[in-house]
Amino acid sequence: MTASVQVPEIADGPVPDAPATSSKQSQGSGLGRYILVRFLLIIPTVWILTTLVFFLMRITGDPITAALGGRLTKEQLAERVSAAGYDRPILVQYFEYMGNLLRGDFGTTLSDNRPVTEILFTYGAATLELVFFSLIVAFVVGIPLGMVAAKFRDRWPDAVLRILAILGYATPVFFAGLILKLIFGVLWPILPVAGRASAQTELLLSGVVNPTRIYFIDALRIGNLDAAGDVLQHAVLPAVALGLLTGGTFLRLVRTNLIGTLGNQYIESGRSRGVSEFRLVTKHAYRPALIPIITVMGMQIALMLAGAVLTETTFEWKGLGFQLAEYLGARDFVAVQGIVILLAVIVALTNFVVDIIAALIDPRVRY
Repeated sequence: MTASVQVPEIADGPVPDAPATSSKQSQGSGLGRYILVRFLLIIPTVWILTTLVFFLMRITGDPITAALGGRLTKEQLAERVSAAGYDRPILVQYFEYMGNLLRGDFGTTLSDNRPVTEILFTYGAATLELVFFSLIVAFVVGIPLGMVAAKFRDRWPDAVLRILAILGYATPVFFAGLILKLIFGVLWPILPVAGRASAQTELLLSGVVNPTRIYFIDALRIGNLDAAGDVLQHAVLPAVALGLLTGGTFLRLVRTNLIGTLGNQYIESGRSRGVSEFRLVTKHAYRPALIPIITVMGMQIALMLAGAVLTETTFEWKGLGFQLAEYLGARDFVAVQGIVILLAVIVALTNFVVDIIAALIDPRVRY
């Protein structure tokens, strides 16, 4: 007697790829968890920075005494301090300030009696415009020259470019700005050396309805190419001074990572099949070399925001950095506190966006 075994029928067609689907689902959940964790980290980061700024600003006393201590009598000063509530316990002031921040109230400046939010909206766009132009300069300078340095590794073009990269990120921004002003404003006067635009363009853009306060965009919105060109001319020198700081870092990063990529097996396989060296460098090898640039982008933008203080002061570019220097000189700590907190929030959000882009490009950063 023979035992019979029933064999389950196998459906026609390919067997569903369950492991691949499971892998995709795990990758998707891993990316979502990574983004959520990074987003949640923004909250304690901003809170810690805000708390540090608040208490550091109170080390020298209350803001009114710091700003107006030498210009008012003791009685007038005490009256102003009491009216503003700065004579209360420091923790009471802290919790009140944090509550106001949650409502979007950054306080009122002491030197010119303006809402700090108005300062942030008015001058924040100018700093954003400067950082954007500076990033363009950094990319245009750093990426192509880094590729050239990697292509001519250990030869004279590589040596020259590495020296220029060191000079780029080691030279103080204000010194680079002064040199550029001397060359293109005095010795070879072909570019404006101060301001965001000419007086005529400023007057024209002041009449724009619902302005973005980013001059280049507002000029394009009204269709005035002459005004847009004037804005670009004024942006050249400050953008170059600030962009070279990051461009030198990009150059070294691209060079180092491109050299490592050019030694990979798939590049050697391309060479053996007769693919030109130019195509290997520009098409196949440079994309993996850009990943480190993206991962450090947040830090570089933070450095740019720090350098914007000196750059805007040097070129009289009226942005947050310029105003921060003015308010520091006036010892207006309410305004200084609001500007620093906004810059901290911008840096935290920028790092969040950069982390997401890096995770989408290179899944290894999620683990």
